[in-house]
Amino acid sequence: MELQITDSNFAEFLNANKPLVVDFWAPWCGPCKMMGPIVERLAMKYDGQINIGKLNVDENPDTCDQFGIRNIPTIILFKNGEIAERLVGVTPEPELEKHLQQLL
Repeated sequence: MELQITDSNFAEFLNANKPLVVDFWAPWCGPCKMMGPIVERLAMKYDGQINIGKLNVDENPDTCDQFGIRNIPTIILFKNGEIAERLVGVTPEPELEKHLQQLL
């Protein structure tokens, strides 16, 4: 299951001993709605290996400012607390999964 990431719990997930994938989204964003099911499926598939979650940009401005989120959907992949990859726009599931494999 995908995680609900917020300004208050982001650091906890970033500093966990697993890679972290954050989907920056908003409920009013059409392309974000397209990414939702993809992120959900991959979160279930990689459960226990990678922390995968969603961060609502309207409710969590601090984390968005920290990473310069200007367009959504944006997916940022973190490894060892550092940005490994940044994907902007709708990313097809096979392509996103290829990036997840590189985190392992």
